[in-house]
Amino acid sequence: MEEEYRLKVSHVYKSFPGVQALKDINLAVRKGTVHVLCGENGAGKSTLMKIINGIYKADIGGIEIDGKPVQIKNPIQARKLGISMIFQELNYVPEMTVEESLVLGDWPMTPLGTVNWKKIRKDVVDILEKEGLNYSPTTKLKELTVSDVQMLEIIKSIANNANIFIMDEPTSAITNKEVDRLFDKIAELKSRGASIIYISHKMDEIFKIADDITILRDGETILTDRAENFDIDKVISLMVGRKLGNNYPKETVEIGENILEVKDLYSEDVFNKCSFYARKGEIVGFAGLMGAKRTELVRTIFGIDKHSSGEIKIKGQVKNINSVADGINNGIAMLSEDRRRFGIIPCRSVRENVSLASLGKFFYNQFWHKGTENKEVRKYCEKMNVKTASYEVSVDTLSGGNQQKVLLARWILESPDILIMDEPTRGIDVGAKFEIYKLMTDLVKDGKTLIVVSSELPELIGMCDRIYVMCKGSIAGMLNRDEFSQETIMKLATGTITM
Repeated sequence: MEEEYRLKVSHVYKSFPGVQALKDINLAVRKGTVHVLCGENGAGKSTLMKIINGIYKADIGGIEIDGKPVQIKNPIQARKLGISMIFQELNYVPEMTVEESLVLGDWPMTPLGTVNWKKIRKDVVDILEKEGLNYSPTTKLKELTVSDVQMLEIIKSIANNANIFIMDEPTSAITNKEVDRLFDKIAELKSRGASIIYISHKMDEIFKIADDITILRDGETILTDRAENFDIDKVISLMVGRKLGNNYPKETVEIGENILEVKDLYSEDVFNKCSFYARKGEIVGFAGLMGAKRTELVRTIFGIDKHSSGEIKIKGQVKNINSVADGINNGIAMLSEDRRRFGIIPCRSVRENVSLASLGKFFYNQFWHKGTENKEVRKYCEKMNVKTASYEVSVDTLSGGNQQKVLLARWILESPDILIMDEPTRGIDVGAKFEIYKLMTDLVKDGKTLIVVSSELPELIGMCDRIYVMCKGSIAGMLNRDEFSQETIMKLATGTITM
């Protein structure tokens, strides 16, 4: 019996200036299944999904839905055809309310031609109650966490009653409890015959929910097969085209004097009195559950947020850090967890994004030395292995992983003494993760100090010298490398034990 396919993509090609993004791509998604798409950043996954969603137009190739050829010219048409896409990068309007966000693009109208706000309020309240979310419909998105906004995007997609769901790294910014809720939703969608195209770099997720797996590499289809015919090693090997060996290239580095000392740092209604230190050549990790206030603490150290009391010492001297400029001037840089909102400048080129924090280095006697800027940008982009056709293309044409590398290049060019990395490998494939881990090792060998906030415990255990664990806005304990274990970290994070 011939398989019933919800979606078929045949012999698709797509190029951008200087780059062949997709070459003869074929994809067949069965009805009522989860089809996982795997590949390194830049392999073409997001480009293919944007073609299916009508954002890009294929140069060559065809698409069929339920056996019928279709021409998808834009996202509105895609939605009418039953396609719904959840993007990896959260493109939301911070000033928009929850209810405005959930009905965006599909405003119910009254017979008089005005927006039916009464119906919107009722529908949104029903949705929020059904999903167990304690938000007010009038809450602005800027007041929510990245995790909250991601869950709203997922709920909005499900509420559209589509038959084809494209989920691009949907769990990159949500808690384990929310992941379980999402997987329950996916099972519910499958039971009614919907098909899900699921992009993820998290190997444990892939084998929990996948029915079929397709591997892309360098814009080409490498292999499609049933999930039971793969294992983690096979997927990684096909993705990167090579064996990575040790996933965490941690090296023993000589630890020097205290570079950063934080004493009784307090922010009213955010985090309690927090004290910790970080030394030269050291990677210090911060673990904790979502809402533990790790991000808020490191944002305060960098100068993004204000603190109520306490002191920050750098190289033994008390510093008043009340702004990002203060942080940078004191040798601190920060890679934000939300690279779209606090990192890249989407309308600017790769070159401009890399050199942004170091412009003073390229001006002599009031003249801009473009040649010097180009040389330095190229040097650090090559060091980061940024994949781009040109350093003059807009940074938002790059994959999420390459955008992360651009931000790393920006801060390494600035040469800070202290680099704060908040979820540095979120949404990044295993190959790119390995490159970032090697970079982290190189930085501490050069005498830099790294502070790493991560929700991935194996990452912290694999790369850190010490780990501080936060629970409900307080530091619950500190572990040296020989004390690391996921069980102990989770007990501290949940408040089961204290130190």
